[in-house]
Amino acid sequence: MKILYLPAYFYPEQAASAYLSDNRNQAFADAGFDMVVYTPVPTRGISIEERKKYKHRKADSMYGGRMIVYRFSLMREGGGPIVRALRYSLSCIRQFYWGCFAQEARQCDVMFISSTPPIQGAMAALIKKIRRIPLVYSLQDIFPDSLVGTGMAKKGGALWKVGRMIEDFTYRNADRIIVISEDFKRNIMAKGVPESKIEVIYNWVDETAIIPIPRNENPLFAEFGLDQNKFYVVYAGNLGSAQNIDILLEAANLLHDNSDIQFLVFGAEKQAEPYITKAKHMQLSNLKFLPLQPYEKVSCVYSLGDVAVVSCKQGFGDIAMPSKTWSIMSAGTAVLASFDRGTDMQYIIEKNRLGVFTEAENIQEFVKAVHILYSNPEECVQMGKRGRCYILEHLTREVGTRKYIGVIESIVGH
Repeated sequence: MKILYLPAYFYPEQAASAYLSDNRNQAFADAGFDMVVYTPVPTRGISIEERKKYKHRKADSMYGGRMIVYRFSLMREGGGPIVRALRYSLSCIRQFYWGCFAQEARQCDVMFISSTPPIQGAMAALIKKIRRIPLVYSLQDIFPDSLVGTGMAKKGGALWKVGRMIEDFTYRNADRIIVISEDFKRNIMAKGVPESKIEVIYNWVDETAIIPIPRNENPLFAEFGLDQNKFYVVYAGNLGSAQNIDILLEAANLLHDNSDIQFLVFGAEKQAEPYITKAKHMQLSNLKFLPLQPYEKVSCVYSLGDVAVVSCKQGFGDIAMPSKTWSIMSAGTAVLASFDRGTDMQYIIEKNRLGVFTEAENIQEFVKAVHILYSNPEECVQMGKRGRCYILEHLTREVGTRKYIGVIESIVGH
């Protein structure tokens, strides 16, 4: 069996979910699947020197020879949305050609296409119509809903209408759509996608890589000069508008009289700048911004916290399922969620007693939850332990990748 990939980004480019692709590819290789990849020369998170190196490597062999990666030249990724859109379009044109006419691509039995950027799905659907090859679509981000949530588009506007046309065309032509939560499933079913086409596979966590680190063995306490006797509320990851980072600043402001409670925010320096300025203006001595840590330190980051935060703005609940939730649980830390009600997030946390759930943007509930967790340290510890157990039972790498293998085998078998 041979799988065709046409990704906009590929190793060694950096992304928070890169481990998912690597784990899945390794599982496919172990299952005896061959993979062919046509992708641009890397640009995101890559130095100029490294990019030059890959420009001269037209083909790479990976995963014990089970994957062949062909790279083509393309302009570097720019910072603005127009430049990125142009680059995506040019990439899709090249990939459409390779997918239709390249000899190795024509030998593939199935396409596996991810949803970033969203035009990848439409491009793959066109290839399917020409080549009559099955299409498995991995939906990690629901477009154009995500654009509406971030304020980049208005529901009913021109961009939204174009996005819906692309979305419908992709869903209609996909043989199977893999979604990362029941919320995603309900979202696309409401748009007319038959349930029989949808497979829910939660993003997993590498339970062997992200583990609980005892406080007295955690090097980050010494590195950042942190008092091990304090109660820490940790947030780590993207500091975009959708994550509602303001709720952390507001909570720190309301809890500033209790010096035992400290907030730690790990994020990219550029994203953190406006929040650092705001925190200084608010004179928040109980909140620190720290540099985003590499993946190999995720265990230490989340183990710093007595509790770790997953947050979003209202209206994002059915189009987002942050993978950091599973990382927090795998590190044995209680979860404090500020999220939309009626979502998978609420159900999983409350049913399994993994932390405290609060309504998105409700600062009163959020502060009350911090008080509850601070006042019940032993229960906080038990929540973290239950989270670790939940990961080991339901969301391990083996469980998740086995489901992907099952989807591919079922599609090609048909």
